[in-house]
Amino acid sequence: MDVTMVVCLLILGGIVGFAAGLLGIGGGMMLVPFLTMLFSWKGIVPADMVVHAAIATSMTSILFTSISSVRAHQKKGTIDWKIVFALAPGIIVGGLLSGGAAFAAISTAWLSLFFALFVGYSAWSMLRSKKPKPSRHMPGVAGTTAAGAGIGFVSGLVGAGGGFLSVPFMVWCNVSLLVAVSTSAALGFPIALANSIGYVASGLAEGVHRPGMLGFIYWPALLALICTSVLTAPMGARLAHRLPVATLKRVFSGLLFCLAAYMLFKACQAFMA
Repeated sequence: MDVTMVVCLLILGGIVGFAAGLLGIGGGMMLVPFLTMLFSWKGIVPADMVVHAAIATSMTSILFTSISSVRAHQKKGTIDWKIVFALAPGIIVGGLLSGGAAFAAISTAWLSLFFALFVGYSAWSMLRSKKPKPSRHMPGVAGTTAAGAGIGFVSGLVGAGGGFLSVPFMVWCNVSLLVAVSTSAALGFPIALANSIGYVASGLAEGVHRPGMLGFIYWPALLALICTSVLTAPMGARLAHRLPVATLKRVFSGLLFCLAAYMLFKACQAFMA
């Protein structure tokens, strides 16, 4: 990589790390479009592998940003570890199935369309602040495992840390937004771990053997990203504890709408190709 590429990645890592700490997201969905542009611009990854490399590299970076973010949230005591341990088994299974099996085969067009509609609905539901039924709570073992598997599976296909799914799900189950954001940050690690293992395995199975590539992961870019993201994630986490809940909801909803719009654009491009 040249100096320009390294500088771009360092800046990108800092921005995404801050967002990860602030909103409880891994930052992956913000990384993917920018990594796709950078990889295409510099031609360091084959054209037919750019999106796969962007998603895999993005997800793997969450291994490091999630740890940094969790440390900051844990100091405030707002992570619900019972929820983390309840969702983790399903998340790991879903992540392994996603990164290790479906990742190289699923249609980009249909995945993008589904994701755009789902995230758009989630943002709209959160923005209108409709309170869940007081009697609603986190489901039992079977329901929690299924929810975790769904979060891990979809997150792996789009290279995200799962916050765009886990936060709305927990809020729907009457978990406070701040606790949901903090807990989501902790869930980013098992999501990233399971899917990263899958990306390496599926990439090697597909015969990906290029300089700088470990399976579908482009590790030189990964190193540059984590240099700054692990520093800014705690800053975002500290700000999350200072902002009013209503403000945090609006920020999170706005991000979800932007992501939905981007994915809808990508879906249209894919269908017209």
